[in-house]
Amino acid sequence: MTSSELRVGERVMLIDSKDRHYLITLRVGASFHTHAGIVEHDSIIGSTEGGSVNAKGGRSFLVIRPTMSDIVLKMPRGAQVIYPKDLGAILMQADIGPGMRVLEAGVGSGALSMTLLRAGASVIGYEIRDDFAEHAKTNVYDVLGRDVDYRVEIRDVTEGIDEDNLDRILLDMPEPHKVVEHAENSLRPGGIFFAYLPTINQTHLLRNTLARHAFGLSETVEILRRTWHVEERSVRPDHRMVAHTGFLTTARRIIRTPRVNDSSENNDSVEELED
Repeated sequence: MTSSELRVGERVMLIDSKDRHYLITLRVGASFHTHAGIVEHDSIIGSTEGGSVNAKGGRSFLVIRPTMSDIVLKMPRGAQVIYPKDLGAILMQADIGPGMRVLEAGVGSGALSMTLLRAGASVIGYEIRDDFAEHAKTNVYDVLGRDVDYRVEIRDVTEGIDEDNLDRILLDMPEPHKVVEHAENSLRPGGIFFAYLPTINQTHLLRNTLARHAFGLSETVEILRRTWHVEERSVRPDHRMVAHTGFLTTARRIIRTPRVNDSSENNDSVEELED
């Protein structure tokens, strides 16, 4: 169980009276400068999460540990991250659990990687860009430590997958249809193929490709998130919402049974042989 006491090296979120969020890492002797004043890290270290701290200048900040959602939205990024509303759905759509062997291709800034790892999966990442791979590893290790079961290789997943008997393959890349044939050979029967795509045209191409290979139970969804304003007698949807960000497609690796020809096809074959 996590202690409520805030310690050196931890990330904390400072929230001001206007609901502005600031993510900092606690260091002895350090200070955080904002237009609302200066917050000394030493005044937070050893305090209790959920309390408040006063900045030099008189303003007060709520101090809490950030959620994974907070970290994903505020962490340094190389590529665009998958939004938290989709990350939570991916864990359920791809049915991620402890001990699963997961191949992730297109690791980007590491948001999906750290979500999978925190759910207990063993993650192998394929990434074609060195800078994205380094961003991902830095973000993952900063949040989860270096003892997580995580490996990133610089390689193109469309050229093949070395691993076999994988439980899950998750793709965040423009052309996942080029990976379907490799995934068919690398996923265990019953395993789940997942792809995250921004447009329906890409998704349509992927679904058509999946239908030509040993995959079934295909499904595509999108997640829309609408918050509400609830204050005294004013209750209404917020004016802004996070609507479309991407299409989430899953399919199960199935075992194909040989096609049995009907009698007419058999007769035609016999006639052809006799001719």
